[in-house]
Amino acid sequence: MKIIGPDLLVFGVDDLEGSKTYLEDFGLTGHQIDATGWMYEALDGTGVLIRHRDDPKLPPALETKNMLRQQVFGVVDAETLDQVEAELGKDRRVTRLANGSLETVDDLGFQIAFQVTIRRELSMPAEKINAPGAPAQRAPNELGVTDDMAAAPRTLSHVVLFVPDMDKAVNFFCGRLGFVVTDILKGAGPFLRAAANDDHHSLFFIRTPAYMQGCEHLAFHMGGPTELMVAGDRFTRKGYQTFWGPGRHKFGSNWFWYFNSPLGCHFEYDADMDKHDDTWVAREAPNGPEASQMFLLQWREKWAPGGGPEGPPAKGV
Repeated sequence: MKIIGPDLLVFGVDDLEGSKTYLEDFGLTGHQIDATGWMYEALDGTGVLIRHRDDPKLPPALETKNMLRQQVFGVVDAETLDQVEAELGKDRRVTRLANGSLETVDDLGFQIAFQVTIRRELSMPAEKINAPGAPAQRAPNELGVTDDMAAAPRTLSHVVLFVPDMDKAVNFFCGRLGFVVTDILKGAGPFLRAAANDDHHSLFFIRTPAYMQGCEHLAFHMGGPTELMVAGDRFTRKGYQTFWGPGRHKFGSNWFWYFNSPLGCHFEYDADMDKHDDTWVAREAPNGPEASQMFLLQWREKWAPGGGPEGPPAKGV
């Protein structure tokens, strides 16, 4: 099935105003869609929809009360919607909405939906680098970084879910919807690539007890590692707390920087993810620091040589 990946995640939040501020500061563009709902978009139109947790317009909550209410997956065309409806309609109710999109529930009780994708095609340059032995990507006098450089999320990259039954989750998305396992962290779970997307993963599952079921984090692609670092630095200086990072993963090779959020999950900037096709053979590794990151950095206030006692100790002097 020609499923691209997540177009939209819907949340029912406790702190509506705080969540709106957070999403704006994260770099998403917000607009009010009706009297009680707000949409926050990346540059391609994918993003996050929020309402207060008591809003009757929201899909039902999980028993765990995780704030994630619905995952909306984008597909290539109306034919794919028909295929999804026919497949999932074999054993569950699938509701066709007036706009043509579908709503249903997966095997673990997550509310899910499918729509012809809202993604706008982007035409933007990637980060350029200059390296000895290779042609320069930046022309003479073209700067690689400036104080006012843009660093906005480009697209919703992936979703990571806490799931109590790994077999059910994998069988549903792979067996019924055509997702492909790209790699596996043993003891945690698999990375899944949607069939119409060559990103290393659109979904990742982490095995947890039933009382933890819900969204662990969602990620937005940036234009490169420098954009990720600039966006994360700016976000940190606004007072937001890092959960993990910055650093670079092994599986997927993507740079990462995770932050706590008032939406009951973590938000991630990511950049430079591996691409795969159907010839790729999935790898396995035990879950742990050595498998989950190639390296991990630590943010700190700016420092300059001769900056006093805040600087690192001198070596070899």
